[in-house]
Amino acid sequence: MTPVVSIIMGSTSDLPVMEKAAKLLDEMEIPFEIHALSAHRTPAEVEAFAKGAKDRGIKVIIAAAGMAAHLCGVIASMTTLPVIGVPINSTLDGMDALLAIVQMPPGIPVATVGINGALNAGILAVQMLAVGDEQLQGKLADYKENLKKKIVKANEELAKVSFKYKTN
Repeated sequence: MTPVVSIIMGSTSDLPVMEKAAKLLDEMEIPFEIHALSAHRTPAEVEAFAKGAKDRGIKVIIAAAGMAAHLCGVIASMTTLPVIGVPINSTLDGMDALLAIVQMPPGIPVATVGINGALNAGILAVQMLAVGDEQLQGKLADYKENLKKKIVKANEELAKVSFKYKTN
């Protein structure tokens, strides 16, 4: 099975955050791979990955990094594939990573989700892949319908909660 999404982390310590994207891709039955690569510690490996991803069948890259967070932009600078950046909250409440990823120079875009927003990165990757795949569009529609059902159920449960001055 050839992966179509690649999840790249600056460090394996990012895995607890990035598992959310991996679990969603699993649920959607999308083949993916996960690697730890560092723009600062393994730049040659990052370059080889980025330049070879398209030829290996990768369609979307989800890249996660904390602190200086150069990984996402470095990858984006070396490929024509869409790159989704996930800023990791490791220092400065993740704002350093968020700003490093979102403030890319013209011509080198990185679609950026919120701090530790791996699930949204996974959903965005699925949406990108679903553009040309009606079966995947159906899975995505079902996923979003289930989100709606969770809120409806939560409100039903809230209606049962009793407080002296609660009016609904």
